Amino acid sequence: MLSKRIIPCLDVRDGQLTKGVKFQGNVDLGDPVEVARRYYEEGADEIVFYDITASAEGRSIFLDVVEKVAETIFIPFSVGGGISSVAQMRAVLLAGAEKVSLNSAAVTNPGLISEGAAAFGSQAIVLGMDARKVPVTATIPSGYEIVIRGGRTPTGLDALAWAKKAEELGAGEICLNAMDADGTKDGYELTITSMVSEAVSIPVIASGGAGHPDHLYQVLTRGRASAALVASIVHFNEYSIADLKNYLKERDCPMREIRQGH
Repeated sequence: MLSKRIIPCLDVRDGQLTKGVKFQGNVDLGDPVEVARRYYEEGADEIVFYDITASAEGRSIFLDVVEKVAETIFIPFSVGGGISSVAQMRAVLLAGAEKVSLNSAAVTNPGLISEGAAAFGSQAIVLGMDARKVPVTATIPSGYEIVIRGGRTPTGLDALAWAKKAEELGAGEICLNAMDADGTKDGYELTITSMVSEAVSIPVIASGGAGHPDHLYQVLTRGRASAALVASIVHFNEYSIADLKNYLKERDCPMREIRQGH
């Protein structure tokens, strides 16, 4: 079995690390570059950055933060939020990121996934999916609907169908955020995570709901995720990345070794 990954997620608003619950009630938590460095030194496998208001505000991404992060950490990191063109992807990658995350723009323009994969390779294109539980209908047979623009706009798009389509278009990875679990610390949404993980052959990163190390174990085993995104559980110093990795290793969940930071 391939090693599982733990990936801290840093939501950035106005240059500050921030965290909310179900996309609401955000509080600021400090400098994202300093926090990224700490997680790198604790053994994070990768880091994800989201400019959480770029899409809703119709502006471009925070390249200054990306450049500072690239100078500070020496593990892969991806960047998302408001990226809607190949030119913006190129700017983010040139600033030092290894991957770009497409979310709202990919829904409104699915060809953007193919264009990005053709320009930079599928490994550089992550599809960010914000999914919420809804009644099962003919158009949403999975019972999970894609929502865009920071959780503000429902699309009527079935989450499972969209995941399959994104893989066909060239996405190299999917970051699946279960909105109903986001920030609750009650555990990941195992149903949709396992559904998507089984339906596609590319890696699926589970996001939303980590509050205890066992939640990571459940989503990486029962949920079949390749990686677990973490935020509140580490932002508020309840557990370190090393704590989480050690818990999982003790339960025979294959993890990458904790390296010492520079």
